[in-house]
Order: sequence, then C-alpha cells, then structure tokens
Amino acid sequence: MKKLAIVATHPVQYNAPWFGLLAKEPEISVKVFYTWSQSQAGAKYDPGFGKVINWDIPLLEGYDFEFVNNVAKDPGSHHFTGIDNPTLNRDINEWKPDAILIIGWSYKSHFSCMRFFKNKIPILFRGDSTLLDEKGLVKKWIRRAFLKYVYSYVDYALYVGTNNKNYFIAHGLKESQLVFAPHAIDNNRFEKDSSLKEEEAKEWRRKIGITDDDFVVLFAGKLESKKNPHFILELAKHIPSNKFRFLLVGNGPMEKELRTEAAQ
Repeated sequence: MKKLAIVATHPVQYNAPWFGLLAKEPEISVKVFYTWSQSQAGAKYDPGFGKVINWDIPLLEGYDFEFVNNVAKDPGSHHFTGIDNPTLNRDINEWKPDAILIIGWSYKSHFSCMRFFKNKIPILFRGDSTLLDEKGLVKKWIRRAFLKYVYSYVDYALYVGTNNKNYFIAHGLKESQLVFAPHAIDNNRFEKDSSLKEEEAKEWRRKIGITDDDFVVLFAGKLESKKNPHFILELAKHIPSNKFRFLLVGNGPMEKELRTEAAQ
C-alpha cells in the first residue's frame, strides 16, 4: 500500500469529502497534516471575508489527520509567516510517505516542506492561481522569475482548468508534469434529501420576496474586486423588469460599497 501525505493549512468544506474518498481507496493510505493548528477549534476569523467562519458540515471525518503545532506570532493563512511549524518535516518523515501533496506554497512551512523533500520523494502540488490578474510588466516578470524558482521544487501539479494550466506552464512546468484534477463537489451531500431541500429553497425565496416564477440572477462568493460582484448591480440597472431579481450572497471588502449602491 502506498502512503500519501497531504499538507494543508486547515480543514475546509471543499477538501474534506475529497480526503475521505481518497482514504477509502484500498491501495492508498492517506494522512493530512494541518499546519494552522489554531484552526482545530473550528470557528475562526477569516480576514478575506471579515467574518468568523464555522462550517456546518463535518470536516474531520473519514480520514487520518494531525494538527502540527504552529508557532507563528500572528497565526493564519493570510501571510507567509503565519504558518510556521518547526516539526512538520520531521513529522512527515517519521510517517514515511511515498509522496506528498502540498496545497498552497505561500506559507513558510509549506515552502520549507517542498524544499526539504524535493528529490527524496515525489512532490505533488495543488493550487488554482491563474495569469488573469497579472499587473505591470516589470512586476510580472520579477514575479514570474520567482515563481519559476518556487515551482522547480514541484514534480507534478494538479491543475483545475485551462487558465490554471497556463499558469503552471508559464512558470516552468512541462505538460508531462501536469495532471487535470478539477474542483468538485460532494454529490452525495447534494443528492441526499433533495426534495426537502428544494422545498426549503422555495420557502426561503418567499421569505425574501421572490416568487416561484421570478428569474433570479445570483452572485455567491467573496465580495472582492477580482470577482466583480459590481457587475450584478450594473446588470440590474439595465433590466428593470420586476420578474428579474438580482441576489448577492457573501461577505468581503466590497460589502459596504455594494450595500450603499444597492440601496439606490
């Protein structure tokens, strides 16, 4: 049986079902090393959303895991030195994996792990960055040069789509090093009690004044400029029909600005 170590900052609803499915594979043993140990309490402040986040589904069931002690003075995934685990490489080494999957490089311990295990065992990497928001010619080329150095420590990258694939190729990875692994959802979760959930959704629509016949245009995500939630309000201005309803769901740095504009 092959052993796969996974390095991630903290449990999230996107990855937990995936880790559980991997753990069920008969030919692989999985262990997740969480590097933001302060997150094991559950609820935590997310600076991107500006809110305390606590997911309403189990995130630590169905797979083996360990929270590695994080000694950072300002712990968190919002800056490079916020993830600092002096024992991480030793802990992984003692588990003797056949490969390591690292999710995100821009943390002190994750990058250290990539460098430590390079040429010892295969390093797999997963991230969903793209070239779409590159700015400034000089900054772009300086960043490209630095990221080529970073990804020189990666053996295989799991890319989520075409733009992500182009990003990895631009930073020195070859086609033979890239494996398509798109974002996914837990189908079982959404199929379970689907008729009940549909009724709950209809009731929620009625509570916020949306009829069953209204056509809803929905934005759901972090309210930040790169996601352009402002586009929904611009669209609403050009479609004045009462049968079209525009809904923004989320939190983030643009929330106050969007609320002010939406009130008009």
